Amino acid sequence: MNHKKSELYFLLAFLAGISVLIFFIFKPFLYALIMAIIFATVFEPLHKKILTMTQGRSVLSAFLATISVLAIVVAPLLFLSVQIFQETKGLYFYLTLYDGENNIFSQVFNGASFFHSVENALQSLARFSPAPIDSPDISQYLKEGLNWLLQHFGLFFTNVAKIMMGIFIFLVALFYLFKDGYKLKKAVVALSPLQEIYIEAIFSKLALSINSIIKGSLAVAFIQGVLTAVGFTIFGIQNATLWGSVAAITALIPGIGTALVIIPGVLFLFFSGETFLAIGLLLWGIVAVGLVDNFLGPKFVERGTNLHPFLILLSILGGISFFGPLGFLFGPLVLSLLFIFIEIYYIISKEQ
Repeated sequence: MNHKKSELYFLLAFLAGISVLIFFIFKPFLYALIMAIIFATVFEPLHKKILTMTQGRSVLSAFLATISVLAIVVAPLLFLSVQIFQETKGLYFYLTLYDGENNIFSQVFNGASFFHSVENALQSLARFSPAPIDSPDISQYLKEGLNWLLQHFGLFFTNVAKIMMGIFIFLVALFYLFKDGYKLKKAVVALSPLQEIYIEAIFSKLALSINSIIKGSLAVAFIQGVLTAVGFTIFGIQNATLWGSVAAITALIPGIGTALVIIPGVLFLFFSGETFLAIGLLLWGIVAVGLVDNFLGPKFVERGTNLHPFLILLSILGGISFFGPLGFLFGPLVLSLLFIFIEIYYIISKEQ
């Protein structure tokens, strides 16, 4: 009996050591593998349709589904990243080269009596302040934000070889998940100490959470960002792609959303003397962008997780801080996984 226990402990120790070693071997590709699992889950309905159309040819259907993800997601995101980088760089250098009186913000805001009134009010309040208050420099704040973006996008583009390798691993993993994903699922069920019904419940709820987060929160935010960029282009505000990407991020903030980008755009046009364009952009923001959030968002979210939007926002911000750029996906998924396991634990404890 003691000999059997010694063998078991030895095998467990050996397994733990090998698992740690495998983790460090796979660590450079871990994010790509997780992203492949996420998108394999989201695009599984498309894969099933292709599988039916190809009469059960698993290799061909997996290849076509992978190409579809490449065309729908990967290629547009790469193009968008390049466009945002170019616009950020152009705007940053414009603000740097034409600082001071020739700055576009100075030209617009100095001509507006409203901003003179605000400036006078701030100067009056400054007398009662125990510390000196500097006048707000909008262009300086904007330059600092753009500089941060340039630094992070610069790191993105200087690691082109690493990124291309990550995309390659992502696509290969996605292909095999489409082709053999059900085998992996069976292996997890067989190895898990939990009953099959609980493992299936975890898989189904996690799939619902992934679809809800991708389609409900991120896809709607992306659509709102695109519509904001279209509106800025129509009504004559430059660097529309950059501001559209900012709007997509602010769309995740409950109760405020894209108004953080659209309202400054409206004010910019109004104080530039473009009253009709300002009204047009305001109507565009209310009708086109606002309706997406009010009608399309709840339609997707109802089908998936019941996580509160504020919790999703916190998990996105915390996820980005912990995981990096991909944390906007990983954060909400980890939060969803926590609630799923709490629910399963509650069911098991209730049965016992």
